[in-house]
Amino acid sequence: MEAKAIARFVRVSPRKARLVIDLVRGKETKEALAILQFTPNRAARIIEKVLKSAVANAENNNHMDPDNLKISLAKVDQGPSLKRGQPRAMGRFYRILKRTSHITIEVSEIEGRIVVPGGRRRKEQAAQSQAPTRIASQAGGKS
Repeated sequence: MEAKAIARFVRVSPRKARLVIDLVRGKETKEALAILQFTPNRAARIIEKVLKSAVANAENNNHMDPDNLKISLAKVDQGPSLKRGQPRAMGRFYRILKRTSHITIEVSEIEGRIVVPGGRRRKEQAAQSQAPTRIASQAGGKS
């Protein structure tokens, strides 16, 4: 199951936002939030809000455990550009493009992980497997 959050028409350049989103793509949500919190970039604040929204959507709409989520899709698409200009010498006019972005983040549950109450995590296979038992013929005794 997946949950999604989209921020559209965000006033940040897609090129700059992609630098930040590449840092968190494929990571667990807690680790990604820690990375975004300490990234000194304006785009990191926006992506952090979108990620928190996706986690909240997963928890409230899809009844997923917020501690058991990872980022399955993170992309930045270009939105429409605002056209501005700068007057120059001899009656010229230089065009300035103020670019916008569409930021999309999808989170999904991590497969094969059991969340035990109390905050400890174990892999499903490790919980089911037990220590191998010795058979008398393999123990080195008489047969």
